[in-house]
Amino acid sequence: MSVLDRSALTESPLADLHAIASELSIDGFRRLRREELIDAIVDKQGGSPDSEPDSGSEEPAGGGRRRRGRRGGRGAADGADAGSAADTDRAAEPEAEQEAEEAPKPRRSRSRARKADEEAPPAEAAAEPAEEERPARARRGRGRAAEERVAEERAQATAPEDENVEGTVEVLPNGSGFVRLGGSPEDDVYISSAQVKRCELVTGDTISGPRRAPRRSERFASMIRIETINGRPASEQADTVRFDDLPAELPAQPFELSDADGDLKPIQSLTPFGRGSRVTITGASRSGKSALLRRIAAALADEKDLTVSVALAGVRPEEAGAWSADGGPAPAATVSFAASEDARVGALEPVVDQARRLAARGGHVAVLIDTLDGLGPHAARKLTVAARNLTGGGSVTIIATATEPVGGETTVIALERHGASTGRFPALDVLASGTLHPERLVGESAAKKLARERAKALKD
Repeated sequence: MSVLDRSALTESPLADLHAIASELSIDGFRRLRREELIDAIVDKQGGSPDSEPDSGSEEPAGGGRRRRGRRGGRGAADGADAGSAADTDRAAEPEAEQEAEEAPKPRRSRSRARKADEEAPPAEAAAEPAEEERPARARRGRGRAAEERVAEERAQATAPEDENVEGTVEVLPNGSGFVRLGGSPEDDVYISSAQVKRCELVTGDTISGPRRAPRRSERFASMIRIETINGRPASEQADTVRFDDLPAELPAQPFELSDADGDLKPIQSLTPFGRGSRVTITGASRSGKSALLRRIAAALADEKDLTVSVALAGVRPEEAGAWSADGGPAPAATVSFAASEDARVGALEPVVDQARRLAARGGHVAVLIDTLDGLGPHAARKLTVAARNLTGGGSVTIIATATEPVGGETTVIALERHGASTGRFPALDVLASGTLHPERLVGESAAKKLARERAKALKD
């Protein structure tokens, strides 16, 4: 390798200095600053950091190429005076720089270069701009983020920690809920769906517990935990028997389906059902299933101690508005017939789950579903199996529309399209309709009368 003088090294790029130091096997050259690196290269070449190249030496600091480029050989160099030697050195500096630029640069493998970079930071790191020289946009962004963090910490520090609240629960159709404190709606406390499900909360429960202040992305305060439910510790509620493990029996208390037009009288006499029944209204399209379900909902609204919930899953948009027009209960969940099966199940499950929780505490609930069409058989039966008459407790009644029975019904109300097309309402198909053990609902004599009506219809 050619020997380079200090002036050539000073004017060389840093990358060339690193390459030269690597060829000279200088340890830790990447940690050195530029001047320290030049001194190390000069020392490694046998020179001195403070010494100038000797003009009369056989191998001047300019390198071998300058020596080969002379025409006069050693004699010309020996016969020159000190001033001529200085002029020769100055003239040779550009040639030395060119030699340094033309010198082949050593190739390093990527793994070796990566390892060297990991062992020591590059020398350019010392020349990074100071904080005040960095772009103002980055500093402003960091400043805003810091101000927001400080403001949030300050708000949390001034907000009351673990403040106990007590209020009435309102469960939303999506499964979550709020604790209504009776003041401004902004003061209500949010309850997660997991807390509602774990504590089996229903609308109207009175709960208490600590709350936390809303975070930056939240609007309402949230319940940390629920300590009491209706004046009793929440732990006692968690220890109660699961709804599915509670004993059930066949329905024994019939509904009084009274309406002004008397259209529901055939349903009550031929296909009776009561609290805890699992009812399916079946029939082809345009047989009057939805219209009959709305009439039943309006009649059940007059029942005492009965909570009526309506869930519309897969109906026409016009039918959703008809529920409000008829003066019946407002639907708790509504999805159109264009919704997927998962969307329909997601709309129905919270309504049924809330009915189960209320029945487990002794309440009576009737859930009306329009429709089970569009659901798989397993999903449909999973929803309707919640209907039951709990022994010595509450009840869940489910009345749903479907094209065909889903299985497990205690009452099937079958409608025929031909009768509906002639204006008959309800167009009841007596042979396809029926109730399991009707004597428990209407007594032995009425059950015998029902059997005679069915036999008469069979002869006709």
